Amino acid sequence: MLLRLDIIPQCIPNCLDMETINITPAQLRKAADIQERIQSLQEELGQLLGGEVSTPAQTTEAPKRRKVSAAGRARMRAAQIARWAKIKGTAPAAKPAQKPQKRKMSAQGLANIRAGVAKRMAAQGKAVKKPSRKMSAEGLANIRAAQKARWAKAKKAG
Repeated sequence: MLLRLDIIPQCIPNCLDMETINITPAQLRKAADIQERIQSLQEELGQLLGGEVSTPAQTTEAPKRRKVSAAGRARMRAAQIARWAKIKGTAPAAKPAQKPQKRKMSAQGLANIRAGVAKRMAAQGKAVKKPSRKMSAEGLANIRAAQKARWAKAKKAG
């Protein structure tokens, strides 16, 4: 009996590890026979269905998920609402397409956050940086006027 070792790698592509290397010649013959039966059955099925039947390829990794942006989801939602309105016979509520306004924090909320940060930093033994002071528009105007006067005096002196 002739042992066909050329079809073994084709019939067991995913099972070539240490266990399959140590198989007996009888097990190899049996695997070859099973592979030949599978091929003949596939050919027979192809003849019955009028085409070639191929075995499905096995994927080793999961397909990558696509991410939809917030704007894309908003467009899909608007389209779905329009479809529902068309089915129900009502017009969708038209909303102006504008950017949502940015939420603003109150002065008290900001002060609470700063106090909490200062408390945590003090507990860790770290120095707390005091917020820089902001100058009023009037004070800034005074400084600019004084600077212009100094430049005028320097220019006059030559």
